[in-house]
Amino acid sequence: MDTDSIPDFPVIVLFDEAKASERGSREWDTLSKRVREAGENWGCFEVVYHELPAQLRSEAFSALKPLFELPPETKAKNNNPKPYHAYAIVGPYEGFGIEDASNMESVQHFSELMWLSRGNIQFCQTITALVKHVEKLISILETMIMDSYGLVDQKFCECSSLLRVMTYSTQPTGDEFPIQLHAHTDKPLLTILCEDQVSGLEVLSKEGTWIPVSLSSNSFFFLVGDPLMAWSNGRLHAVKHRVVLKGGKERLSWCVFAVPKEGETIKTPEELVDEEHPLVFKEFDYNAFLNFSMSKEAQVIDSALQVYAHAGLTTLKY
Repeated sequence: MDTDSIPDFPVIVLFDEAKASERGSREWDTLSKRVREAGENWGCFEVVYHELPAQLRSEAFSALKPLFELPPETKAKNNNPKPYHAYAIVGPYEGFGIEDASNMESVQHFSELMWLSRGNIQFCQTITALVKHVEKLISILETMIMDSYGLVDQKFCECSSLLRVMTYSTQPTGDEFPIQLHAHTDKPLLTILCEDQVSGLEVLSKEGTWIPVSLSSNSFFFLVGDPLMAWSNGRLHAVKHRVVLKGGKERLSWCVFAVPKEGETIKTPEELVDEEHPLVFKEFDYNAFLNFSMSKEAQVIDSALQVYAHAGLTTLKY
């Protein structure tokens, strides 16, 4: 694609003026509409959020890098049967999962596995502070989406925060031979992603074009997951995305997943179902869907959500 023809992702600044942070103000309502429309039209957007200090962002990347220098047998102790929660290494991809990552005790437990009984208190303090800021950002965006749909004082569902830190390394093959990793939609409710200097994320537009994402030094990336699309009756778009590696540069990134808690049900509010918008997805248990999405059957289909929870009343194209 010609560089000049690449469309710009929506960029939403929280908050560039004081009134915009006041719920119910005209500025808040305008910003809420932009958040909803970006989720509907793109399934993702870049968000600038100054409440998360740049220094904390930098400290977090510095704290996370030593994980990948640990011995393989130590890394393997990050073991958890839940999808996305455990250490994994596949080709150029390597990643850790830290469950309930805004909780000091949970992060301390992870720290003691990696650095034995002495743990790493600085690591714990940095990570919990980071994730608490991200949780606040998620809460703001959730409230804005609800307000924009007229669903005041409602919530998607009860979630916990899973921090996943990832690195991608590759041999210096040059830009003419990029490595493309598996394209997918996210199975948690939603994702806030941050990368350190090296880009590589691409998202698939509704028109079928892969578009590279390049974030500024003070921004994050919001992605709609399958459960959020189901909750919204297909209004919000679960966007397919992938990582493309070029030029032998290592890529380090982290993301915070909002993961529905055990026993949570994903159900479309009745206010989002009408003649113009018939029910697209039936009600489903989140964990049962997550387990299905990791099954062999789901690996060979285009959309686990469409197969698992489609109500059969209307079609919806990813």
